[in-house]
Amino acid sequence: MMTEAELDEILTVRWPAIVRRSMIDGDEWTQSFAKSIARNGKRPNWRPTPKQEAIMRRLVSDLGTAPERDVELIER
Repeated sequence: MMTEAELDEILTVRWPAIVRRSMIDGDEWTQSFAKSIARNGKRPNWRPTPKQEAIMRRLVSDLGTAPERDVELIER
């Protein structure tokens, strides 16, 4: 089971990137799931179900192993 600190870190640090990535590269189901978790995560007493937790962990892991996109630097 995910600790409160782990859930907080995932939702505040990692989940925004997962939502962005799913909007670009994800299928409809992944997009819907990512947005749903982002919405539900704002509720004070919300906790993911074991199935949601497993999917969240997989998406976080996939994000960590995904190849970096090329970054274009803009100089001023």
